[in-house]
Amino acid sequence: MGSYSSTRAVGAILNRISNGVSLKCSPNSFALSKHGLLSRNNLLSSASSISSWSSLYEVKHWNYQVRTIRTFSPVCMGRRSCKIAGRKGAQDAKKAKLYSRMGKEVISAVKKGGPNPTSNTLLAAILEKAKELDVPKDILERNIKRASEKGQEAYIEKIYEVYGYGGVSMVVEVLTDKINRSVAAVREVVKDYGGKMADPGSVMFKFRRVRVVNIKVADADKDQLLAIALDAGAEDVIEPPVYEDDTDEDRSESYYKVVSSSEDYPAIISKLHEEGINFETDNGSELLPITTIEVDDEAMELNRQLMSKLLELDDVDAVYTDQM
Repeated sequence: MGSYSSTRAVGAILNRISNGVSLKCSPNSFALSKHGLLSRNNLLSSASSISSWSSLYEVKHWNYQVRTIRTFSPVCMGRRSCKIAGRKGAQDAKKAKLYSRMGKEVISAVKKGGPNPTSNTLLAAILEKAKELDVPKDILERNIKRASEKGQEAYIEKIYEVYGYGGVSMVVEVLTDKINRSVAAVREVVKDYGGKMADPGSVMFKFRRVRVVNIKVADADKDQLLAIALDAGAEDVIEPPVYEDDTDEDRSESYYKVVSSSEDYPAIISKLHEEGINFETDNGSELLPITTIEVDDEAMELNRQLMSKLLELDDVDAVYTDQM
């Protein structure tokens, strides 16, 4: 526990003087630990130069040569800056995870019924869903070919439940061809970032599974969107959270969530197309918290780091939280 606290303290310091590597504001220190440059048991970090614009750090591990890291001015200090940084690139990261998941589903379907969608109804359904979600055709074709490679196993869905800081709950969705690898990787990240693995079922009841259409606030009038969505069969239109320190730019970069059942989802998509409203689809379905939890700045940032690191794992397709 002491070694973890030391590592977390070093990470916090680096986080306050750097802009980080991850779009989700995870500190450089922990991103580097993945490559063996930092260790919870053997860590020595010394500043070689500091200026108002940049800093140089020499990070040593007892078994590795010295590496020099350049970091730049602060970002991700406090609720508002973390909130903004978390938004930037979030949709791109989500899209990349969607493409990865669809590729895995294609491989599993081909493994079960062959590469011909005419005779393989499961593959045909997945390809149809991929078309609905605007997944590039070359990604699908590449994974159909990959499925026939020797040693490629089918992918299995797994869900891991996690407790974060401040009473926050998380659900980690995994699609993997190696169960032992995925559970070991998830457990390691959760342990290293101060979370706790939860027993099956102890978190899932706090969420509900729905189809979601994400629409940027700047691309739609709220009243118009509400009328269109509800008329097309949507269950709800969730407005983005509003903070007292939000700017106009913050507000325009946030998203409405149009919530629906799987049965009504195609009609809503069609109606939005018809009305000329730009939107981003979900990854097949999403988990929404039934109620949300508000935490302080420190807990919010620590939970953000944990989620960010979980999403960096290849086997992890999505992480859902009830944090406000």
